[in-house]
Amino acid sequence: MARKANTGGADAANPGRLKQIALTYKMTRKADPKVGLVVAGVGIVVLGVLLGIGFLIGHPVYLGILGFVLALLAMAIVFGRRAERAAFGQMEGQPGAAAAVLQNIGRGWTVTPAVAMNRNQDVVHRAVGRQGIVLVGEGNPNRLKPLLVAEKKKMARILVDVPVTDIIVGNDEEQGQVPLKKVRTKMLKLPRLLSGPQVTAANDRLRAMGDLMSNMPLPKGPMPKGMKMPRGGKMR
Repeated sequence: MARKANTGGADAANPGRLKQIALTYKMTRKADPKVGLVVAGVGIVVLGVLLGIGFLIGHPVYLGILGFVLALLAMAIVFGRRAERAAFGQMEGQPGAAAAVLQNIGRGWTVTPAVAMNRNQDVVHRAVGRQGIVLVGEGNPNRLKPLLVAEKKKMARILVDVPVTDIIVGNDEEQGQVPLKKVRTKMLKLPRLLSGPQVTAANDRLRAMGDLMSNMPLPKGPMPKGMKMPRGGKMR
């Protein structure tokens, strides 16, 4: 009985995965119409190369099986990269795109969206991890700089010797901006300077300080376009 139950659970999970893959493919194909041809081409080339080597050395069956496995692996890698690129392309320029990236950065990070915002809806998000505190701003770079400076000053009152890195999301890399698709990589490459207890202590102090979302009764979901911000520029 137990074996049947486990088998049923696995069978129920497989259609879910297949459905998710199909949905991802449809979404990717909208932004990247050639994704199917490219992925199939990669699989055919890898399988063909291994089969050719197999015939040359007299082991076509063995190399054919190996080629089939490697072809599937190569197809999965290429599809994953193109799907990720398509997803970033669809998110880029959308409000809250940086927050979505931060929420999926992985374990070891505590993310607080919208710790600062102005009336133009330029937003600063905060992430805390072994690399220290990372402030990620999305919006107009000139308007974001005062927000970032003000947020650093506010944190400096309660945190000492905690490294703070600021990132402005944008495509002008010559001006120090970081493209949306590179934000996660940029953060993960930062040196780990804090221990686990130091990260916990920093999070506790920041939580006690409060933030924009906890201090104001904002409605859930996307912010209405007509919502007016305080004249001071920063919501408190």
